[in-house]
Order: sequence, then C-alpha cells, then structure tokens
Amino acid sequence: MKTLFSPVRVSAARRLVAALGAGIAMTALFAAPAVHAEDLRVMNSGGFTAAYKLLLPKFEASSGDHVDTAWGPSMGKAPEAIPNRLARGESADVVIMVGYALDDLIKAGKVRPDSRVDLADSRIGVVVRAGDPVPDVSTPETLKAALLAAKSVAYSDSASGVYVERELFKKLGIAEQMKGKAVMVQKTPVAEKVAAGDYALGLQQVSELLPVKGVAFAGKIPESLQSVTRFAGGVPVNAPHPEEAKKLLMYMAAPAVAKDVESTGLDPLAH
Repeated sequence: MKTLFSPVRVSAARRLVAALGAGIAMTALFAAPAVHAEDLRVMNSGGFTAAYKLLLPKFEASSGDHVDTAWGPSMGKAPEAIPNRLARGESADVVIMVGYALDDLIKAGKVRPDSRVDLADSRIGVVVRAGDPVPDVSTPETLKAALLAAKSVAYSDSASGVYVERELFKKLGIAEQMKGKAVMVQKTPVAEKVAAGDYALGLQQVSELLPVKGVAFAGKIPESLQSVTRFAGGVPVNAPHPEEAKKLLMYMAAPAVAKDVESTGLDPLAH
C-alpha cells in the first residue's frame, strides 16, 4: 500500500503548521490591548519635593502613567495642608509627607495601613542671604552664637519648624532671647524669605533649602541637636488607582534611585 504522504511532504506540512502557529501568535500579540496608562494624582509635602521632581519624569517615562501633583505641608492649619485636603474630600492616589503625620492619617482611616512606604530621612540646615557672612553652625556653641547674632530668624510651619520652636531653642538655652525675632513662616519656603531679605537666617530641612537661589548654605545643624524627619508615602483609602499608586511609591523608594535622592539633600534609606 502506498503512503498518503511522502517524508518530504510531511516535513513541508510541519513547517507550514509551525509558520501558521507563529503567525497566529504574532497576530495575538499585536492584537492584545496595550497597557492602559493612568492619570494619577499625588499630594506631596515640601521635604521630598526636590527628589520627587527629579524622579517623577523618569517614573512617567517608564510607566506611561501621567501624574498631577498638589502641593502642601504635612500638617498645620493651611488649606493646602495634606490632611486638610483629604478632610475636604479631595481625591488622591498617593500622599507623600512626614512619616508621623502619615501615621496619623492611617490611624484616622484616611490612608491604607498596608500601603505605607518609607522614602528618605531629612535633616535640618541653615541658610543666610547670598553675599552675607556665612556663620559656622557645626557645633552647638557656634549655632547658638549664630542664632543670637542674627537680626531675625525664620523657620518653617512643618515638622522641622515645630521642632525648632518647641525644642531646639530650649536645648540651646535661648528660648527667651528668640522671642520676637524668630518667626514661623507659613506656606512660603524659608529660603525664599531669606533670599528676599525678609529674614537674616533661616532653618528648614536641607532638601527644601538647597534648591532655592539667592541663599548660602551654612550647613546642617549639629547631629546632637538634629531632628531627623522620615518622609513616607501611602495610598488613601479612596484612591482611584491603588495598584499604580503603589508602583509609584516603590519606584521612589528603590535602591536604584538612592543617588538621585541623596543629591537633593535627603538621606536615602536601605530597603
């Protein structure tokens, strides 16, 4: 009996089936819907701003997502403060703020407890107006002398400013002397006020001082007097895009971006 197919014909048929299979696979691949890019909304406080602005374009390029940002302090009475925005019912996919203020939102049921991601630590520094003598602030004694010598002193309305007002001046024994000449600045970055000549010396987190032009950075305050602020991010309970939000936070906390974070005056964390 003759075979229906010769070996040559069988081989050719197999090649044809393989080719057709590859074609079907390619067609399925290109027919599959592209990953849908999302429009995310982030609420971000001052201390992480410089790092955020540096990393955000890279995240958008890698993810395809578009991010809109609302700015405001981590706490306080200002309408722009992140807790006040959320209390008014403003929607957000991500909040980035002082860690303990974020913990308060988690306790209040505003942010998902399992979404918290630590991002970086921030230390307090000192600036004076560009062109003015730059004081030595490297020891408690020289910092105390610089504060007493300054005609006016500004500090922020966020975590670092609360520490300066309630603890730093007391630790240096100059709380009484600073009354009347030390002022908590609302909303505006402290360095901008110093650059404009409104105040002679300014204290704020280093990451908020360095980006401002028109000031000279005197240095960080001594480590024995430091208040280290941990910045963290979380996903509000009503976030429209929680999965994409988590990816954004993990991107900004990744070891691969640590050098970028450090370049802005923050101290990266080991994850």
